[in-house]
Amino acid sequence: MLIIAAALLGAILGALNARRRGGKPADMAQYAAATGIVFALIGFAVTILLARMGG
Repeated sequence: MLIIAAALLGAILGALNARRRGGKPADMAQYAAATGIVFALIGFAVTILLARMGG
């Protein structure tokens, strides 16, 4: 669940970042996808760390 939440948060932040920079819808989609993937990978790493620490 953490991975999905992180991916959605990353996608939203990426789209907002592209919009703030004056990007077109295609730019917003690309920023959303790239940032969503990065945040999902970070969420995946955090999930693994939590699973290993929790036993």
